[in-house]
Amino acid sequence: MSDTQNVTSNGLSYKQAGVDIDAGNALVDAIKPAVRSTRRPGADAEIGGFGGLFDLKAAGFVDPVLVAANDGVGTKLKIAIDTGSHGTIGQDLVAMCVNDIIVQGAEPLFFLDYFATGRLDVATGTQIVEGIAAGCRMAGCALIGGETAEMPGMYHDKDYDLAGFAVGAAERGTLLPRPDIAAGDTLVAIASSGVHSNGYSLVRKIVDISGVDWYLPAPFDESKTLSEALLTPTRIYVKPLLAALKAGIGIKALAHITGGGFIDNIPRVLPDELAAHIDLNQITVPKVFSWLSRVGGMSEREMLRTFNCGVGMLCAVASEDADRLVADLVAEGETAAIVGSLIRRTGEAVTFDGKLAL
Repeated sequence: MSDTQNVTSNGLSYKQAGVDIDAGNALVDAIKPAVRSTRRPGADAEIGGFGGLFDLKAAGFVDPVLVAANDGVGTKLKIAIDTGSHGTIGQDLVAMCVNDIIVQGAEPLFFLDYFATGRLDVATGTQIVEGIAAGCRMAGCALIGGETAEMPGMYHDKDYDLAGFAVGAAERGTLLPRPDIAAGDTLVAIASSGVHSNGYSLVRKIVDISGVDWYLPAPFDESKTLSEALLTPTRIYVKPLLAALKAGIGIKALAHITGGGFIDNIPRVLPDELAAHIDLNQITVPKVFSWLSRVGGMSEREMLRTFNCGVGMLCAVASEDADRLVADLVAEGETAAIVGSLIRRTGEAVTFDGKLAL
């Protein structure tokens, strides 16, 4: 009997090829309450259709400009996969997208996710999507759709990858950076919650060098295991910054400090004639960065170009509004401080005084 005859008589199914449609349907049912919890004006956050809908008029916009961003979580996922800790990785996914939306002065409106795995585990998928929904609630955006792809042969067993897509809007003429950004404007830093979601290929290499097990107390925070400390989710800055923008505080530009650190991210929002001058003595550096620097033997320059070093968002604000911005951010639960100013550029786009407290 030929191989073709064997296949025909055995009646192969998609499940025998490694794709479980029933598990996919079970995941959709399991995540519906979390998805519905993200409802907001403009979206009912129901899933199951071929596309998600959003009503800009219902959201209160008159003449909007749409702003879109997409991102992933990178190799931070490997820590979640290797330790079975999936509860907060979804917040990281949302944060990486919506923080890029708010830096342009736009309000994140809706979010879609893409979850690809070698073998779909409903419990794991539910934890991930519940984390995404939590991030959406923090950002005030609706989770209106997504895709779950079970791809044996592409991913090994329970390995998975995530991608996120966010769309926001701002009324025409209000986008950042503002055209009146100028030398003399003040730089206000908003603290990060830790490493956030960048540099984890290097982080994991440093963990290997250190020999510290994921389940042992973190050398820089003995109240948590090393995996718990390094899985601390990325902070979402949307609501406090939207409040400051709506209050008329003179924010002229925002920079999300992600991969590339200070040196590569800040110039993205500055005109060619301006540079950022930062006093490193004014930055409170979380202990995790001191540990990474010490164990990895990293220079201060490499730290500033790889990690956020304690600053998740940098604001350029009119000097007369700087103290008010700091006070308002603190009232919203953020840690913020004045760390420098904008100057005329004569060389590099980011210059430093002082020294990181590593």
